[in-house]
Amino acid sequence: MGDTRATPVLVTAGRPGSTQQTPKMSRPRVKVLLADDHPIYREGLARAIKERPELQLVAEADNGREALELIRDHRPDVAVLDVRMPDLDGPQVMTALRREDVEVGVLFLSAGTDGGTSYGVVADGARGYLSKKAGRREICEAISRVARGETVLAAEVQPGLASEIGRRQTLTDGPQLTEREREILKLVADGLSAPDIGRAIHLSPTTVKGHLHTLYEKLGVSDRAAAVAEAMRRGLLE
Repeated sequence: MGDTRATPVLVTAGRPGSTQQTPKMSRPRVKVLLADDHPIYREGLARAIKERPELQLVAEADNGREALELIRDHRPDVAVLDVRMPDLDGPQVMTALRREDVEVGVLFLSAGTDGGTSYGVVADGARGYLSKKAGRREICEAISRVARGETVLAAEVQPGLASEIGRRQTLTDGPQLTEREREILKLVADGLSAPDIGRAIHLSPTTVKGHLHTLYEKLGVSDRAAAVAEAMRRGLLE
């Protein structure tokens, strides 16, 4: 006797007995805003983004102020920003977005690979920093990675970034000033004389001069102007 067990089938509404594959849920496309003041470069990159099925270009801007307004309106997943733009530059746009608590992954494109700039924007929350020499495919892939929460840094940016991190670490490991010394240093930077500083913080001129002597030794300088310049270089007046 043959096997009489029924073969199971997937039944769909309106078509009893028919079989059907369960459709796969497709991921939503990554919404992208592109801002760059060089029209030829922007147009070429825009075409590349539009050709990627996983990406959706929702808006373009040719200056920072317009980019900020469009990001507020469209709420893209990723904002691709030129570092240098008219009205507001890329870092200023990102600062405004952070201040307004706008959730968007920021990928910067730059013609240069300055370590100070790349360090600053990454420290402030940027998820990517690429050179404009990067190919369009590389940039599109970086957009997808940024949308997934990854950090993307161009190979040519990394040496400058590492150098800047080392420089800042050296400054951090530099002279340790007391609160009183920092207070006096800021007053020196404001142009106050020792007697004026003494009156401002209720110390005798002799005591102030003693603090200044200690400051000069810690900073490795010999006069007020050099002390202020060295303090600015080390970020002690921020």
